[in-house]
Amino acid sequence: MKARIDQFLNSWISKKLMVFLVATSLAFSDKLTGEQFVNVAIMYIGTQGAIDAVRALRNFKQSN
Repeated sequence: MKARIDQFLNSWISKKLMVFLVATSLAFSDKLTGEQFVNVAIMYIGTQGAIDAVRALRNFKQSN
């Protein structure tokens, strides 16, 4: 069952984005403070930026 859920999540939405969306809904429902939401947003943006940088570096190395 867990494998099916994991496959569904991977095919439709990244896990980091899902965490960001859950944090957004919690912030709107006042279950998450602004500071906590900013921390989640920074982690989402930071990790995505690092992943993009590594992909760009690997593509650059493969093209040379």
